[in-house]
Amino acid sequence: MLILLPPSEGKTPAKTGTPANLSELSFPELTGARQDVARALAAVSSQEDALTQLGVGASLHQEVHRNTRLADEPAAPAHSIYTGVLFDALGYHGMTATQKRKADSAVVVVSGLWGAVGFADRIPAYRLSMSVGLPGLGKLASFWKPKLAAALAAYTEGQLLVDCRSSTYGAAWVPDPARTVAVNVFTERDGVRKVVSHFAKHTRGELARHLLTRRGKAPETPEQLRRAAAEKWTVELVPGTARKAHALNIILTD
Repeated sequence: MLILLPPSEGKTPAKTGTPANLSELSFPELTGARQDVARALAAVSSQEDALTQLGVGASLHQEVHRNTRLADEPAAPAHSIYTGVLFDALGYHGMTATQKRKADSAVVVVSGLWGAVGFADRIPAYRLSMSVGLPGLGKLASFWKPKLAAALAAYTEGQLLVDCRSSTYGAAWVPDPARTVAVNVFTERDGVRKVVSHFAKHTRGELARHLLTRRGKAPETPEQLRRAAAEKWTVELVPGTARKAHALNIILTD
């Protein structure tokens, strides 16, 4: 089982430590592409209209400026850099040593800057969304799509993929639908079902934690995933098709 996550929008910078060595990240075949994105990001981030080009507000000026010096910024494991609702709910730092090792091997974060990284990979804090277009590279989702397909194909072969990514990051890599389960979260009240956003992030983080900390074997099929999720929530599994992944719908009720 592998759990696919989006990065958090905000990052927690490492206070100390050596800079990242891109060749030491998971999926080293992406090193050249990562360098291309990092150079383009640094160039954009040094321009007067950087905030506009990156689609962020004035309050994030310092985070954007950090993009110009990523090669010198201290790095830390991805599970420490990525923070926010989903990652707080996942609660890596409250896990046992055994559970952390499981998370390190099972979690893959799809990123606009790195393409994809493992949970234990050392990276600096940065600011870049997969929805952004960079000069010379174009839209990042399109830039990464063929590269991630090539890099992740062998690594994920035969694995159940629990896809907790948002649509923005899902566009960057479409894995084999036969072994992929997209996780959706709904609220239901008086028989009326609604899609949620904030609670979706939290619940996806809770699901990831549950799968990483529960006893027993990790799910290997969509049906086994449904049973594991049903230990904690009301769920339904919508079978996939030849072109569309299975869907695990988690229903939150009052």
